[in-house]
Amino acid sequence: MELTDRTVLVTGCAGFIASHLAEELLKRGNRVVGIDNFSAGKRQFMSGMLDNPDFRFIEGDLLTMDLSAPLKGVDVMCHLAANPDVRLGATNTRVHFDQNIAVTYRLLEAGRESGLRDIMFPSTSTVYGETDVIPTPEDYGPLLPISVYGASKLACEALIASYCHTFEQNAVLYRFANVVGPRSTHNVLHDFIRKLREDPSSLEILGAEPGTSKSYVHVSDCVQGMIAGAEAASHQVEVFNIGSRDWMTVRDIADIVTDEMRLTPEYRWTGGVMGGRGWVGDVKKMLLSVDKLGSMGWSPRLGSKEAIRRAVQEILA
Repeated sequence: MELTDRTVLVTGCAGFIASHLAEELLKRGNRVVGIDNFSAGKRQFMSGMLDNPDFRFIEGDLLTMDLSAPLKGVDVMCHLAANPDVRLGATNTRVHFDQNIAVTYRLLEAGRESGLRDIMFPSTSTVYGETDVIPTPEDYGPLLPISVYGASKLACEALIASYCHTFEQNAVLYRFANVVGPRSTHNVLHDFIRKLREDPSSLEILGAEPGTSKSYVHVSDCVQGMIAGAEAASHQVEVFNIGSRDWMTVRDIADIVTDEMRLTPEYRWTGGVMGGRGWVGDVKKMLLSVDKLGSMGWSPRLGSKEAIRRAVQEILA
């Protein structure tokens, strides 16, 4: 999949990962059309692109807007718009259906009608569910997600694959570890920093000590992995894991946050749910194998702890 001198649609372009990806695509000589409704993204995240003559922004809701005009003449669709709040699925089962599955279907239909050929789609490590193989490779199965969010992303993967084979399109699907870095708006780092600013003497931590063990990847490594995967894809539908080669516990994250904030609070663990998880649908252990993408020349520059420390510094700054 070529990613130079092409017209690329980026949905959710005012969001965390999408804004970084859009900037990289512009640097590579592409024309970018961005869509966002600012339900989660922020206009200031696009501040470095708004004056670029190769960038065109459309404000709109993908669930209701007419998609024929934005997709006209588009070569590649990078569909990053979604509701990323995994926990929300336990209390609102409709939101991930509407904002993830229904929106993806509408975009696929509009793309089919416009003659779209190439698709890039960020999925998630949560499609794997609780795995017996760690690090988990792309061909692991069966895929049995334990959250509504993970199920919605797996449904989107299946829809995209079916459209590619039915309508002669190509797709690269990315299963992300936990992505951190500048422009993130919600994750465990924001939660810890907010709590410590309110009460520097105490930190409430969801779950049972030491918490879940997961892999973290910095957004700069993530975007480079997406580009590398798209350009190296050799199958009609290609799947790549993107993450780091190590993992860390929630306790490790708390230690880094408190160290960067120069605080020594008491940790108060809530005990968690379902065997010490932070919330319903929280995967206890996640480490992705990134050997497939690694064999094509990509490697994360930062490990999990380095990514977390840099992200904390960026949030505090």
